[in-house]
Amino acid sequence: MDTHRDAHVAAVLSVMGTVLATDEFPATAAGYCDLLKWARKSGAVKRAGVEGTGSYGASLSRYLLAQGVDVFDVNRMDRVDRRRRGKSDPLDAQNAARAVLSGRARARAKSGDGPVQIARMYKLTKVSAVKARTQAINQLKSLLITADPALREELAGLGNAELFRTCRRFADASSCEEEDGEESVLQATRITLGLLAHRIGQLSEQIREVDVRLARLVERHAPQLLDVVGIGPDTAVALLITVGDNPERLDSEASFAALCGVSPVERSSGRQQYRRLNRGGDRQANAALHRIVFTRLRVDPRTQDYYERRIKEGKTRREIIRCLKRYAAREVFHLVKQLQPDPRS
Repeated sequence: MDTHRDAHVAAVLSVMGTVLATDEFPATAAGYCDLLKWARKSGAVKRAGVEGTGSYGASLSRYLLAQGVDVFDVNRMDRVDRRRRGKSDPLDAQNAARAVLSGRARARAKSGDGPVQIARMYKLTKVSAVKARTQAINQLKSLLITADPALREELAGLGNAELFRTCRRFADASSCEEEDGEESVLQATRITLGLLAHRIGQLSEQIREVDVRLARLVERHAPQLLDVVGIGPDTAVALLITVGDNPERLDSEASFAALCGVSPVERSSGRQQYRRLNRGGDRQANAALHRIVFTRLRVDPRTQDYYERRIKEGKTRREIIRCLKRYAAREVFHLVKQLQPDPRS
């Protein structure tokens, strides 16, 4: 299927690769039902290739999975082939089907209907709130640079928490004052500082609320992750989002390591045998494993002993970090494979 915001184009291929039918359906619940009924008129539908299973094709993927169809995520059409054959929605749909038929598309689509999808939405809210709060803090502090000297001296030396509390009182005081003539620059500065401080407080409260919800979600559905040294709620959430609601998609720990970008990449030539860090994969999961390793280097005696031993063997710090991240990925993989769907979710 070639998916779009308002409509999806589907193509049905035979086992031999012959195009049996191609049609377009609206991106609605009724459209999904009609699409599957239409496809089944040509025979049994066991597998489907969907472009954009994480965006426009997410709802369609969930529907097909619920109907017992194996859904595979299909990347975009090869550019060389596109230049040679042209580009159209029916061609893209046919290429998606051929990718599944040939085995080129092997990544199973995430189900997106369990606690991990809930965590993904909460995480999205938190990330946007953190960015907005950082922007508001930078604006408040940059405003102080050009503020009246008396106001700067009044706020000088205050820590962030006390600074924001003091600025919030500016807005509260200004709301009680009656407007008398034209506003001064100093008055406008105090009001602006107060409004920014209120915004920072509201965003901080949102972040705290989302953190509580994420921690409760992890404790309920994946408590074994929190028992591992170096893994807190934030790190656990990042790894669970990478795995998805159906960990059976991952065939082996090597596939999970590649997904997290911690599988070693060969850079050997001649007598020099060398492996470098993988720069691909999910960078959020990679960052989560990075935090695990550096936390263990600070507090875990076993990791510290391993580091010292490898240093004596002549390994560089970067090589040791790569190995530790790979070991952490292996440990996490065996923990998430134990997750079972919760009937209450």
